Amino acid sequence: MELNTVNRPMETEEIEIDLLQLWNAVRHRIWLVLLAGFIVADIAFAITKFLITPMYSSSATMLVVTKETTLSSLADLQLGSQLTNDYEILISSRPVLQEAIEELGLEISYKRLRNMITISNPNDSRMLIISTLQADPELAKNVVDTVAEISSEYIAEKMEVTAPKIIEEGEVPIFQSSPNLLRNTAIGGMLGILAAVFLICVAVILNDSIQTEDDIERYLQLPVLAVVPDKSGSSRKSAGRKKSADKKRAAS
Repeated sequence: MELNTVNRPMETEEIEIDLLQLWNAVRHRIWLVLLAGFIVADIAFAITKFLITPMYSSSATMLVVTKETTLSSLADLQLGSQLTNDYEILISSRPVLQEAIEELGLEISYKRLRNMITISNPNDSRMLIISTLQADPELAKNVVDTVAEISSEYIAEKMEVTAPKIIEEGEVPIFQSSPNLLRNTAIGGMLGILAAVFLICVAVILNDSIQTEDDIERYLQLPVLAVVPDKSGSSRKSAGRKKSADKKRAAS
């Protein structure tokens, strides 16, 4: 038995999006949008304030020099800039970090301390900035100062050069570096507003019920010949007036 099949084109349903209708829906529910933004902003504020540990940043600055104590030629300047790459590796090396851990009395591994330290060379200069983020502001200062001091001696010993000079020690930070309370609260409020607007738009797009005569012409492509007014509200009011009048007559 042979079956004859007929290939029929697939019908695709197109969804028309009326931007004006979406805007009116959002505008009529603006109180809901603002309420969602306010609630999510409060949640973000509470999480940032009470659940996230504040972190404090401190930095120490080292000056890279060549074997001579003065840099008098262009070759010395170029060599000083190139040495910064080697110094970055030596500062974060295992011997330096392990000695710093022992001196500070920390109970962490050198790998964890390495992740807590950031070494930067701004604008390819001969400066190295050692930074760290810690929950204890005093510990942040002690970490960068200790690492800078130990690494300076270690570099001078291993590379047989003049020890890098510590030109700026760390400070005890007063203000926390992270998290940013104001920024997180603002982001939470914006996310709440966007989520509310998104849900309102989705509800309007997915609502395929006929609500107005314009919907009949748009979706059914049928002309509207007449509109029957809704008198249910007025009939209820007239019935209420009639009952109150009857009560007054009975009382009189």
